[in-house]
Amino acid sequence: MFDHINIPLILTAAFLATASPGPSTLAIAGTAMAHGRSQALALVAGITSGSWIWSIAAALGLSAVMFANAWVFELLRYLGAGYLLFLAYRSARAAMSSTPAKLRTVSARSRRSAYGKGLAMHLTNPKAILFFGALYSVGVPASATAWEMCSVVIIVGLQSVAIFVAYAVLFSNPRVVGIYVRLRRWFEGAFAVAFGIAGLKLLTARL
Repeated sequence: MFDHINIPLILTAAFLATASPGPSTLAIAGTAMAHGRSQALALVAGITSGSWIWSIAAALGLSAVMFANAWVFELLRYLGAGYLLFLAYRSARAAMSSTPAKLRTVSARSRRSAYGKGLAMHLTNPKAILFFGALYSVGVPASATAWEMCSVVIIVGLQSVAIFVAYAVLFSNPRVVGIYVRLRRWFEGAFAVAFGIAGLKLLTARL
């Protein structure tokens, strides 16, 4: 069913983008430490809702646009590769810096408020639509059926939910926070290498 869809590439790229330290992951970690697991999970629900919205919008829009304009496919490929290489540079710079990462805390009076702030955070992030646009343009051909496109959206969405929930659960544990702080530069270095390889493969891929 998915013979012509590069599922491993899609899931790997989505995993790297979701799991790597960024505004959303740092906000989840900071909220879990400062306000507890419940608030962090509510924030996760908002962030993942925004992620689903961007993912569905990208899938619906790109499938139609790419079918009519093949050059859009190539443009998004290069934009996606550039974005991955930018993330590699940012992670490498963070790995070489001795300054500890600042965990952003989202303060909310209720779980509903935390959900709303998480949703707004992700919907106002322009990098999200660029990421999903590049993801679907590279991994999903324009000839993909509606069911195949829907399946990819679900798979990517469920993986994102699992990663963000794991962040909320882990960072509500003080021991995990201590380990992350000690090994932060190693994590950043590993992400830099992974993003760099993914970006270069995207540039040299035969589509």
